[in-house]
Amino acid sequence: MMTLVKEKEMITRRTALMGAAAVATAPAIMAKAAVAASESLVAVGATVDLSSLPRKKVELVPPPFVCEHEQVASDGPSIIEYEMSVIEKEVPVDDDGAMLQAMTFDGSIPGPMMVCHEGDYVELTLINPPENTLQHNIDFHSATGGLGGGALTLVNPGEKTVLRFKATRPGTFVYHCAPGGPMIPWHVVSGMAGAIMILPRDGLKDEKGNPVKYDKVFYIGENEFFIPKDKNGDYMRFEDHGSSYSDTLELMNGLIPSHVVFNGKVGALTGDNALKGKVGETVLFVHSQANRDTRPHLIGGHGDLVWETGKFNNPPQKDLETWFIRGGSAGAALYTFLQPGVYAYVNHNLIEAVNLGATAHVIIEGDWDNDLMAQVMAPTAYGEAHSSGKALP
Repeated sequence: MMTLVKEKEMITRRTALMGAAAVATAPAIMAKAAVAASESLVAVGATVDLSSLPRKKVELVPPPFVCEHEQVASDGPSIIEYEMSVIEKEVPVDDDGAMLQAMTFDGSIPGPMMVCHEGDYVELTLINPPENTLQHNIDFHSATGGLGGGALTLVNPGEKTVLRFKATRPGTFVYHCAPGGPMIPWHVVSGMAGAIMILPRDGLKDEKGNPVKYDKVFYIGENEFFIPKDKNGDYMRFEDHGSSYSDTLELMNGLIPSHVVFNGKVGALTGDNALKGKVGETVLFVHSQANRDTRPHLIGGHGDLVWETGKFNNPPQKDLETWFIRGGSAGAALYTFLQPGVYAYVNHNLIEAVNLGATAHVIIEGDWDNDLMAQVMAPTAYGEAHSSGKALP
């Protein structure tokens, strides 16, 4: 059980952090906007009667997997209910001793992906458990008004709130914590971001308007982490979020991350955790990055159809080798696997992929097609082949 002294330390630390946010944001534009929105918009908004709409409670699942959903809506708009808790915890991000004082939605990095259809209402219960030390909220890039919901969801430890918004624009979108001032980037690069996919009611379409379906979804959230090192070059480890802030902030402001990873950790989607599929399966890759640009590439495969900006009202591009995800957005790419083997899905800044951790593996089972690729001659000594007079490929 936490002692009174520890409780006082937590309160003091929390107050100091919130105070730092207010002081550092000189004009305090975002803070004022949040206060104005929460005090006025809720008060003056007319009541909306949604009592005739069915309610559907959906259980969220940790990435890289996605909650159950229909690709084509079988009925009219519904109120889709989700519940998420903010979990503050220390997590390892590599096998070299780097530990992150993480902030998460539901304990995962990235936060779980929500799925609904255009015209549905998303109703989220956001819980900030009492054992946490910081304020949190949620900003949906898919929502309209009130800082994406951030103005209406700011909760202290020991509080919960319920936000409802109408899903008016189909596509893949980022959500993230945005409590104000310098707390915003700190919370985001500490893991507090996720994605929501709003499908057209009649499903996805190709560039000609023909319906397309997928067999599975792989949800990849890319994060950059800033874990400081001490004077000896060892990763620093902190007792709690408050004590990590100043050293982390200094490194953050240098804009050079210590790690760039998929799904919260170096190797989170390789080895035993590699993504799996079969030849002939069509996979929808949803890739989110809440803070900086990235460039996904599937080595050995392609983007058959790519919604680079993630917005399904726009026709997809075809046959891309590498696509671009803008910081603060989520994109989608559809690919049908044609060959077995291990595919590397990477951020094609290869320094970030190989040296900093932004790599996933997709293991595909099935029969090899020699028409698509074949080894004409196995590696052999050049001199031997040359002296024998055999033709070289």
